[in-house]
Amino acid sequence: MKKITANVAMEIVSHEAIVREAYKDSVGVWTWGVGITSASGHKVYPRYKDTPQSLRRCLEIFEWALRTRYMPDVLEAFDRHAMSEAQFAAALSFHYNTGGIKRAKWVRLWKEGDVPGAWAAIMNWSKPPEIIPRRRKESDLFFENKWSNDGRATEYPVRKPSYQPDFANGKRVEIKGILDELLGN
Repeated sequence: MKKITANVAMEIVSHEAIVREAYKDSVGVWTWGVGITSASGHKVYPRYKDTPQSLRRCLEIFEWALRTRYMPDVLEAFDRHAMSEAQFAAALSFHYNTGGIKRAKWVRLWKEGDVPGAWAAIMNWSKPPEIIPRRRKESDLFFENKWSNDGRATEYPVRKPSYQPDFANGKRVEIKGILDELLGN
């Protein structure tokens, strides 16, 4: 059985970001923490509007969402196929970003043994173009065991009154210690 380790969680957070209070995403959906919306089953708005939470709380809910909402789909998509920790992390990151693990052609190709085809097909999920660096990192992790996280993540404040992330004022924060504690690593 695969489990979410601190390394797995750090890899995914490194592709996302952390915002400690509710903000409106690019399409106006109230979001919080590491990309959590109320659709996850954890109510975001109005709970976190103007109510910043600790970094630990953001990571606790992120881990819960990974474990309860995303990991089951990844395990089902790869059923009975052994995956390394790196492959599991890459697949979980892909699914957290796209929600498409069960319909992704690259997964089917990999399970059929067509590694070059799978490697090419993962890049079919490259829209918008800003996602290409993430997809390349996921591909490098899945197919070459190349981790890209450094135990830190970028945290952004919220601009008001727009409630948009303030991308000009992000800062790098240490997350490894908290994730080690949360996940028992």
